Amino acid sequence: MNKLKRRLSTATLSLGLSLAAGAACTAQAADFAPCDDAASKPALAGSLCAVERVAADPSGLSGAPTGEFQLFVRKFPATGQARGQVWLVAGGPGESGASFYGLLPVLRKAFAGFDLLVPDHRGTGFSTRLCPDEESAASPGGAALAGAEWASCFRRLNENPAYARQFSQTNAAHDLKRLIASHPGKGQTWVYGVSYGTQLVLRTLALGAANIDGVVLDSLVPLQDDASSDLSRRSLTTDAAGRKLLAWCDGYDYCHAQLGEPAEAVYRRVLARFDADPALQAAVPGKNLKRFFGASLDVPEAATRIPYLLKDLEEGRTEGIAEMTREIEREAAVLGAFPQSPPSIALVSIISGSENNLQPGRERDAVVREEQGLLFSSPLPGLLVEPGLPLYPRDAMFAALPQRLPRTLVIQGERDAKTPYDAALRHVAALRAGGPVEVFTIADGAHFALWTASPCVERGIDAFVGKRPLPPPCQAVKVRWQH
Repeated sequence: MNKLKRRLSTATLSLGLSLAAGAACTAQAADFAPCDDAASKPALAGSLCAVERVAADPSGLSGAPTGEFQLFVRKFPATGQARGQVWLVAGGPGESGASFYGLLPVLRKAFAGFDLLVPDHRGTGFSTRLCPDEESAASPGGAALAGAEWASCFRRLNENPAYARQFSQTNAAHDLKRLIASHPGKGQTWVYGVSYGTQLVLRTLALGAANIDGVVLDSLVPLQDDASSDLSRRSLTTDAAGRKLLAWCDGYDYCHAQLGEPAEAVYRRVLARFDADPALQAAVPGKNLKRFFGASLDVPEAATRIPYLLKDLEEGRTEGIAEMTREIEREAAVLGAFPQSPPSIALVSIISGSENNLQPGRERDAVVREEQGLLFSSPLPGLLVEPGLPLYPRDAMFAALPQRLPRTLVIQGERDAKTPYDAALRHVAALRAGGPVEVFTIADGAHFALWTASPCVERGIDAFVGKRPLPPPCQAVKVRWQH
């Protein structure tokens, strides 16, 4: 269990709360009331809360006894008369809606005049948790698992697999469908999803969710049956994005002048030195340079440092690694500043292994051999080999596409280290059989464009909602090659 804990903790670098939620507002589904924590942080000021009671197993496929779960929803009302409402669907799987709270200024500009409704998926945040005791506010790690909680949580789920199967993606899609139907609001209804949230939104639409005027899919995941881009191949996706960064450096005069030769050649020498230099290894979080740089690709401001750092690392200087780590922590702080922010690692493991692993019989040696030939990598393929938790069988909704789509905008970064740009476009082509889909490209953009390319996203969504022409491809960040 300690080994598994360390591996899962590494994955999170890569990028009693249920009771507290019940106290924050009334437990009736239809009513929003002022949140008890609205004064705890400026970002939560004026927010309203509600708890919806839903069937624990709406799909009826888990084999568990009937029961109820609670879904927590936070609402940020528009200033003045609202034009409508937007449901914000977080990624992960395992992330709560709290990942949006720090991005409210961006969302206010992107969806100007709309009420913003932010649910916590089942298993996350203030909604019913997989391990309520270990993920309670009173537990040692709060919402995150800590110490002996890993063993007790995982043991409980393995002893009760039917309970664990209730936290399936299809059940989460039933939840979202019900929330949208039971809180109709006035004016237009939009749904925004990011990363895994795009998959969840599409499954919700495939289940027949109605009365939705438009959808925004930020960092669209691949088709579930796309055997070139599933989670077991995440390291290949990360490596391709990293190589694009190195190639871009080669074509940029200033960057190339700093290295004096192709970036890949320098990086390969750095990797050879890293393997033999304990001091270098100690300076890198996780002691794995390929994975550290792979995770850094998700933060454009940090990723731009990578080529510049290569000469320093080749000469044994590690100060830049510390600076990059601080940069990542600063950028990520906006996503994780709330008590319910820590992701549910158990939910990540269950849904990822059940839904998005097309090589379930893969052995660890194969993962190791694959990573040896790469320059950038991800811990995810290794985590899928031994999930440590009960998975559930895929149901009829696996890889199903919505038969009908409302107006849909896909926002995609060209250098997304989680979803290949071409895989996203293949998904878009398939979706167009159900309705109109437009693509807004973020040039050199990373994953989660709302966070990593906020000005671009503000303009793109505002234009799409207003039925104006989309801006041309937008530049994610101003590239910086100096300390």
